[in-house]
Amino acid sequence: VMDVLKQATCGCCGGWVAAMRQAGITLNVRDVTDEELYAAKDASGFADDLWACHTATVAGYTVEGHVPAREISRLLEERPAGLGIATPGMPPGSPGMEYGNEREAFDVVLVTPDRSRQIFATYPGN
Repeated sequence: VMDVLKQATCGCCGGWVAAMRQAGITLNVRDVTDEELYAAKDASGFADDLWACHTATVAGYTVEGHVPAREISRLLEERPAGLGIATPGMPPGSPGMEYGNEREAFDVVLVTPDRSRQIFATYPGN
């Protein structure tokens, strides 16, 4: 079960939640205040340039932002040493950020225990 913290008014967070559920991921979603959300982001150990609008945790990992379900499944299968994965920002075309046919290239980043970064996956734009 993945625990998701988000703001109640965020539409793209709702889109990401729907995409994760459609992919078969079981979620526990909680709408929280700004203070609670940013406290969770701070506690993740992720630098703020990796933050997006929602933060999730699963199996001891943080999942930050609009990470595709495929990469969450891969994270749980491979269990790499790390704090978790992130899709920095809010790239158009990522799950929850679908608007027409526009798709911006984006990376999913693995944050290692020493807080360095490795590319975990790359998604092309159009």
